Amino acid sequence: MRFFNSNGVSIAYIDVTPDEGHGEPILLIHGFASNHSVNWVNTLWVKSLLRAGYRVVAFDNRGHGQSEKLYRPEDYDSYVMAEDATRLLDHLEIEQADVMGYSMGARISAHMALRAPERMRSLLMGGLGIHLIEGVGLPLGIADAMEAPSLDGLTDPMQRMFRAFAEQTKSDLRALAACIRGSRQVLTAEEVSSITLPTLISVGTNDDVSGSGQELAKLMPNATPLDIPGRDHNLAVGDRVHKQGVLDFLSRRP
Repeated sequence: MRFFNSNGVSIAYIDVTPDEGHGEPILLIHGFASNHSVNWVNTLWVKSLLRAGYRVVAFDNRGHGQSEKLYRPEDYDSYVMAEDATRLLDHLEIEQADVMGYSMGARISAHMALRAPERMRSLLMGGLGIHLIEGVGLPLGIADAMEAPSLDGLTDPMQRMFRAFAEQTKSDLRALAACIRGSRQVLTAEEVSSITLPTLISVGTNDDVSGSGQELAKLMPNATPLDIPGRDHNLAVGDRVHKQGVLDFLSRRP
């Protein structure tokens, strides 16, 4: 892992180039309670993108993985987290990159597309559909689940799922609670429709967290929806249909 200073916050990242040449860069932004390794390395995304000739940059969001842990909700505003991504491109002297996020990472990517579209060749959002504008992220009860004394005392299925996942990834539970409370910014339909970047929206057909990718794509002037058959929110990320759809999209985009 490498580290850089993002306006006073230590951010961990990887920067991997293909065997031949430098490759066009793609920046990967992971989801809540995950990290770059769980979201992108273990699912073979990094390997697949390298094999296709891309330079892969991925980082641990603030409060996650090996990046610095912060405990104030305001430190997790979606625009603030998007600025970490932009500063990483600055640090690596990358003028433009394709940017792909999953779940919370997709929300961050969308905010980056509004704030710094000139730094992006394309926007790829996985695990997030119409809830980008109709929802404010995960329920606040997830923050309560992070602060519960133990998993055993939780009965709500979604609370149990995210608490178990956070424990599996050895996450800082207090930082995650702050993240849930601070990253609840919504985008309006007008803001989403102003994103003109080539966009891919990939959602599992059994995903009950993201909302419809088809509905979100209809609001955007240059967006393509991708259904990932038979996959829920957790399983869609590493699915072969998802990977092939992304590679096909990248090969077609300007």
